Amino acid sequence: MTGSVPGRCCQPRLGAGRGVRGRRDAGRNPACSGAGGGAAMKLKLKNVFLAYFLVSIAGLLYALVQLGQPCDCLPPLRAAAEQLRQKDLRISQLQAELRRPPPAPAQPPEPEALPTIYVVTPTYARLVQKAELVRLSQTLSLVPRLHWLLVEDAESPTPLVSGLLAASGLLFTHLVVLTPKAQRLREGEPGWVHPRGVEQRNKALDWLRGRGGAVGGEKDPPPPGTQGVVYFADDDNTYSRELVAIGCWMRWTRGVSVWPVGLVGGLRFEGPQVQDGRVVGFHTAWEPNRPFPVDMAGFAVALPLLLAKPNAQFDSTAPRGHLESSLLSHLVDPKDLEPRAANCTRNPFQAESLRGLATAGPGSHCIPAAAGTGVAHTDREAQDEAGGAAAAAGPGLRPSN
Repeated sequence: MTGSVPGRCCQPRLGAGRGVRGRRDAGRNPACSGAGGGAAMKLKLKNVFLAYFLVSIAGLLYALVQLGQPCDCLPPLRAAAEQLRQKDLRISQLQAELRRPPPAPAQPPEPEALPTIYVVTPTYARLVQKAELVRLSQTLSLVPRLHWLLVEDAESPTPLVSGLLAASGLLFTHLVVLTPKAQRLREGEPGWVHPRGVEQRNKALDWLRGRGGAVGGEKDPPPPGTQGVVYFADDDNTYSRELVAIGCWMRWTRGVSVWPVGLVGGLRFEGPQVQDGRVVGFHTAWEPNRPFPVDMAGFAVALPLLLAKPNAQFDSTAPRGHLESSLLSHLVDPKDLEPRAANCTRNPFQAESLRGLATAGPGSHCIPAAAGTGVAHTDREAQDEAGGAAAAAGPGLRPSN
């Protein structure tokens, strides 16, 4: 039996006349042509295709089944849409608020029991009179329950002052009294030769005591038992808007209250020296031994005390620098003065970031860190006029009047 030998089936047989047949036999033999390997490969490809087809059909069927199921994605979408709507609404509200004009500031009610501050201001005709009165009136308008007593040094009321008072919006009383000729300054005389405004301040005190004389505004004096305080504010001084805070301090004065004043008496400031809540002295340059070495802008008097002392008034013949003492000597003892502004150590201008007060030594002396500390600042013109007495007072010392 003749068979093919492994490893040799593809070898051609030798011999004449058999070369072609041998090649044909080799071509018809599957083992020699590789036909068996090709068939196996085709079978594998069919199996892979069939498996892919079945998986695809299964996925398609699953997708078709899911198309009929309810979707859970709508609630999150609705929530996101609602958040966007709320944000758009808030933006619209903010834009509307920005376009709306700001409301007018509400004015706090003024309780009837709040004591009234009576501000006494003497004035006289001069080039800058209106400008200084306008400045002062605008400061006073910041203080609640204030009554302005404006006293002209004239024979009759002037249209300038009458019109200014009517336009000020303040509660006011217009008074007029002429300074006697003997007390007037002559041409070329410095201001400290004769004290100014004496008759005018006394006229205001007379009106408060019910002696009449008003030519405009409120003509009836305060009724008996009225609680109030009297403050002397010259028209050539400068008062900070923090006078509102000072007004709160001075308003509850029981006798005579005091505090520091800046740029006065040739110093950066004058003021009381306080220890344990009591006035024990004064920081001043001009005649520190005066009974009351204070400036006109540095004290206030309780109205009941003034009414109880009908003879207390300013003395036009008082020595230079003693005008304030001529009134206060009839009202209070120096040891009974009431220090305000936190025992005269608190700067009333602190809210404006101006110069502060520093406490020097155990006596709580009102010594400022820099110039210009105080409730009021006296006019520089008066300081220059006082220079004529500087040599007699010593270097750097000037009188307060």
